Amino acid sequence: MPSDSVAVVQRFGKYLYEVPPGLHFKLPLGMDVATIVPVKRQLKQEFGFATPGATDPYQTPRVRDQKRETQMVTGDLNAALVEWVVQYRIADPVRFLFEVREPAETLRYVAESVMREVVGDRTVDEVITVGRQEIEIEALDKMQRLSRKYVMGISIDQVQLKNINPPQPVQDSFNEVNQAQQEKEKLINEARRDYNKVIPLAQGEKDQRIREADGYRLKRINEAEGDAARFSALLAEYRKAPEVTRRRIYIETLQAVLPDIQAKVIVDQQAGSILPLLNLGTTQPGAIGGGRP
Repeated sequence: MPSDSVAVVQRFGKYLYEVPPGLHFKLPLGMDVATIVPVKRQLKQEFGFATPGATDPYQTPRVRDQKRETQMVTGDLNAALVEWVVQYRIADPVRFLFEVREPAETLRYVAESVMREVVGDRTVDEVITVGRQEIEIEALDKMQRLSRKYVMGISIDQVQLKNINPPQPVQDSFNEVNQAQQEKEKLINEARRDYNKVIPLAQGEKDQRIREADGYRLKRINEAEGDAARFSALLAEYRKAPEVTRRRIYIETLQAVLPDIQAKVIVDQQAGSILPLLNLGTTQPGAIGGGRP
């Protein structure tokens, strides 16, 4: 007996006991009958396709049922071809053998019924694209509950969707829709990329200009406050000695203005007329001193 199996012994057709792997004896001449049940083996059932060389007659669909069991109607009244796999183990060999007639075949009917129900609650886009994982989870939960309700002695481990396609007459149209959807996603991603590239740059330029304006504002304020403080200090000194301060201001102003003047003419206030002494045609800079004639 294989190490992954147990033997269920019946005596004259009545269940007697389970036998683990190893060397055991039973009554001969058909009094004891041992049925080997693979309790530790991962079994599976395929829907819509068949694996070549399968020994379990209930693992693959019958030839006449292979196409039929994939044809389903979605919640938005569209058609889809759904292929899936159910993986299970025999958890209770006694119940598996005696509680339900042909439990493996019953499991196929349960799996197909549940999958049609779950797919019928969703749109064709969800079934073919984004809703695969949710379908697998919901179908697994419902199959497990039904197997416990029917006392099948089976533990369903996984439901896995395989190929899901629209019917052949609309295959080309569906591919065009998918291409348009992919193109849409591509354009959205490109727009987001450009947005992420331009917006931070504009934000940085905005912040830079705000800082420059704030710096200029502080500069002008400080200059104005400095000019005001200097004028106040000058006014205080002027009030202490008006004549001296006035003369100092006058001299400082001349020192700032005169170096920028190219030609200078200095005239004596007591001179009656400067025309005899002033050469009006000269173009060279210099100082012409005027005095009494």
